[in-house]
Amino acid sequence: MSEISTVDFDYVRELVYRESAISIETDMKYLVESRLTTLVRKTDHSGIAELVSCLRQKKEPGLADLVVDAMTTNETSFFRDTHPFETLCKEVLPQIARSHSEPIRIWCAACSTGQEAYTIAMALREYCPELASRVSIIGTDISQEVVAKAQAGIYNRLEVNRGLPVQLLAKYFIQQGLVWQVSPQLMESVSFHQLNLIRDWGTLPQMDVIFLRNVLIYFDPETKSSILRNTSRILKPGGCLFLGLSETTLNLNTDYERVTAEKSHYYKVA
Repeated sequence: MSEISTVDFDYVRELVYRESAISIETDMKYLVESRLTTLVRKTDHSGIAELVSCLRQKKEPGLADLVVDAMTTNETSFFRDTHPFETLCKEVLPQIARSHSEPIRIWCAACSTGQEAYTIAMALREYCPELASRVSIIGTDISQEVVAKAQAGIYNRLEVNRGLPVQLLAKYFIQQGLVWQVSPQLMESVSFHQLNLIRDWGTLPQMDVIFLRNVLIYFDPETKSSILRNTSRILKPGGCLFLGLSETTLNLNTDYERVTAEKSHYYKVA
């Protein structure tokens, strides 16, 4: 594996923070080396030094995006933590459905390779099928590579074995050799797009529910507060925000208050 100089390491840290607000700590040099070494192989550079040199000189359009993609963590699985999906379908969505008759929109704001968005689509059909036809799900992520995988809806054995009950695998996936394809009925209710949470959110419509799970942990307090304030602006009145189990709005500059459910919790604008 190629080594990265201290000067190049600092340059990459600054680039990633500027483009994504993701903080790379000073003790994460080995991680940066590992991920850039993989990128070197994909891009046919001679080593990390040459790759960073090209970054500095802006010789290759899109290279900075590839570096940011390489530095993002795309850890995800189907039905991760389980309880938020039950709370969504058994408590939150019925309340929203009673409050208005419009289509219901759910945004997975850091969808990675799509498992969370497809989990919501499955949970709808299992826990509140009467509402499934009213709900549309939008998944976004900063990485174009993982968005493309989510759009394809194809997962290998390891991926489907992580959190996905076998009966739901049989019900909602089509086996194609050694991989499984998400069924058309799920895919038609989910769309995926590239979006950087610290940039302009463009034409995102007003949302009833936002899943912003396991992504705030990578940001500093100021960035967390800014993103949370933006989510509150696009939530419809009565809308709900789900965060990861280890994430909270405490000590952040937001208008959210925590709501405790039977097996989980979520946030609403006070």
